[in-house]
Amino acid sequence: MAQKSILITGCSSGIGYDAAQTLKARGWRVFASCRKPDDCERLTSEGFESPHLDYEDEATIASAVAEVLAATGGTLDAVYNNGAYGIPSLVEDLPTEALRAILQANLIGYHDLTRRLIPVMRAQGHGRILNCSSVMGYTTYPWRGAYVATKFALEGLTDTLRIELHGEPIHVILIEPGLIVTKFGVNGRIQFEKWIDWKSSARSGLYQTDLMRKWRGENPNARLEVPASAVTAKIIHALESPRPHPRYKVTRLAHVAKFLTRILPTRAADWVVRRAS
Repeated sequence: MAQKSILITGCSSGIGYDAAQTLKARGWRVFASCRKPDDCERLTSEGFESPHLDYEDEATIASAVAEVLAATGGTLDAVYNNGAYGIPSLVEDLPTEALRAILQANLIGYHDLTRRLIPVMRAQGHGRILNCSSVMGYTTYPWRGAYVATKFALEGLTDTLRIELHGEPIHVILIEPGLIVTKFGVNGRIQFEKWIDWKSSARSGLYQTDLMRKWRGENPNARLEVPASAVTAKIIHALESPRPHPRYKVTRLAHVAKFLTRILPTRAADWVVRRAS
């Protein structure tokens, strides 16, 4: 049997790195892409094929696809759109340019890469497209407006693509993690410092008593985090099952959140979110 191949984005750490390691150990040919060339070099030294792919740079998307297809002879069994970041902020303090940037990274870049690979999968007669959403793709949370916006949009785009490709041999799948042990929070602080002028906010005091308090280690939700391996277990099923599910929720939080969104009126759901945040 020919070795199966997959392109995974955002492999420098966390979910992408764990998935890349595990799938490689299972015999997959893994193209573990990263946004930063230095991370690509590190993964190459670890034995991975690691194309440079930055969702905010269309040229790197095109070059990564070309590199992968040249290496495989023009085929690719699966893609896992995973790379993403957040910009912690109140919505009223989020610069429009910051929202444009995160939409490019977390949504438009996914769309660009996916469109380039659908013809490849159609021509070879099979393929799997996995998009990493989040519990915040169907529930909201204060301070996460930018990230929530991208994941809500990703859910809708992915669901539409799945329906449109019905009857073709391409599976379209959503991965919906809850809270996972990653560098997501650290990377979010970098984006916060880049974009958010919180001291000029009409609600600057709230940043200090809420958001920054959690950064100091006083975050009760940290206990809900699970290892990235929990996500990888779902990815394996999504890739290797003959009949994969359309969506995979990861962690109890993700399941409970979905249940509450179905049964609670909006005001009640808002109350639960405020109490939990």
